[in-house]
Amino acid sequence: MSGHTALVPEQNNNNSNQENKTSNMRVSEKKCSWASYMTNSPTLIVMIGLPARGKTYMSKKLTRYLNWIGVPTKVFNLGVYRREAVQSYKSYDFFRHDNKEAMKIRKQCALVALEDVKAYVTEDGGQIAVFDATNTTRERRDLILNFAKENAYKVFFVESVCDDPEVIAANILEVKVSSPDYPERNRECVMDDFLKRIECYKVTYQPLDPDNYDQDLSFIKVINVGQRFLVNRVRDYIQSKIVYYLMNIHVQPRTIYLCRHGESDFNLVGKIGGDSGLSPHGKQFAQALKKFIAEQEIVDLKVWTSQLKRTIQTAEFLGVPYEQWKILNELDAGVCEEMTYEEIETQYPDEFALRDQEKYLYRYPGGESYQDLVQRLEAVIMELERQGSVLVIAHQAVMRCLLAYFLDKSADELPYLKCPLHTIFKLTPVAYGCKVETITLNVEAVNTHRDKPSGNTNNLPKSQTPVRMRRNSFTPLASSDTIKRTRNYSVGSRPLNPVGSPLFPETLNGADQQKLQLQMGSACLESANNITCESLVSVSATK
Repeated sequence: MSGHTALVPEQNNNNSNQENKTSNMRVSEKKCSWASYMTNSPTLIVMIGLPARGKTYMSKKLTRYLNWIGVPTKVFNLGVYRREAVQSYKSYDFFRHDNKEAMKIRKQCALVALEDVKAYVTEDGGQIAVFDATNTTRERRDLILNFAKENAYKVFFVESVCDDPEVIAANILEVKVSSPDYPERNRECVMDDFLKRIECYKVTYQPLDPDNYDQDLSFIKVINVGQRFLVNRVRDYIQSKIVYYLMNIHVQPRTIYLCRHGESDFNLVGKIGGDSGLSPHGKQFAQALKKFIAEQEIVDLKVWTSQLKRTIQTAEFLGVPYEQWKILNELDAGVCEEMTYEEIETQYPDEFALRDQEKYLYRYPGGESYQDLVQRLEAVIMELERQGSVLVIAHQAVMRCLLAYFLDKSADELPYLKCPLHTIFKLTPVAYGCKVETITLNVEAVNTHRDKPSGNTNNLPKSQTPVRMRRNSFTPLASSDTIKRTRNYSVGSRPLNPVGSPLFPETLNGADQQKLQLQMGSACLESANNITCESLVSVSATK
């Protein structure tokens, strides 16, 4: 058994020149998901709270989550601006409310940060900005509200309230000791100075008042690290998503183990999808996994699998209870299920080329895209955030999506993350990131990874470009003379409407498609022998 460990920080890279900004704007436009269309105007999330209350922790996690679901989001940490303005931090005296020179610097830093927020939204295609600062006075919050009003931004406040001295002390020692403000790293000196800094803020702290002064504002109060919540005037879909997410996260120590099923019979022959069982090496891995889990001595470990045979068989070897999640099933390859990549390239060359050009957005005809899979897995992420230690036995595409969330990977990186068979990813959440350890159980397996192809559009169909690859689930194939392949489902998981019903127009002849077109009540465009529906409403199966 071998492995290595890496610490993956959560960070936002700033573009160094206008060319990169333009490129990133195009990427953000291209990668926006269904969730991004729910934001009809930019949103400014404003953190509130005394120092060492977990504001930056929540800011980074929330930003990571929103980016993962496809809403371009960035954190603007006022501490970074203050350190740029004041190169050398001396003591807590800088934060005294009667230090007029320091107060002037701090206000100027806030104004500069707000201008950067405006540039992010207008130039870089951002949709949500997280203003990470104490913002403890009504004067400062009114300044932010006026800025938002001038720029037609929505504002949502997140206030973290904590009066538990043990939580505060633990936060100071875990995060603030390593802060750039304290290069000497002396624990006692850091603790003393930081506690005095907190007292400076307490003098002028004005918490949100839900009954009078702030009753019309949209906000959530997170009390004592999630013991209680107070939610006020949630006004749109994104704000409700933010509230739901913040009510599910916790800071208790835990470990998340991610691995794929053991090698399957289809892996051996290079076929994708399907519902094949384990190969001899796959069964050997399942036995090795049982030994590894036993050695970890994990208290109250939960085991989750998909509803496909290969993950269930892997879990059966563990000899422990496990839960089957249908939403953990592998990405649906539609008509390409149970085919090798060579067969797909031969039978559907246009589809093969399109997927290589934009793997995240590309949707298999009658199947799913990685973007669809992220949407499907959101419930799994929420439950993982709520739980203690969990072992998830899943599939390659599913693991890539889950890893992208925990490791803060972009939509461009996600489809090409390496998730080899018979390898365990051990994820341990830390203050502002996630410690990653990969453990190989030294059981032979085939390599199922395909590297990202070199960027060229020579093989693309003339009628399509990478930006136009988002397709309706029922759009017919780009290639001609195609046959709809039956989707393989696990026992008890077949859809209510089988292939061949009016809900699957790819299988209908021309006359039936015309009848269906009238029933659907949506605008349909007819091109050659294919009908592409721009919007699909509920279809009656009655004749």
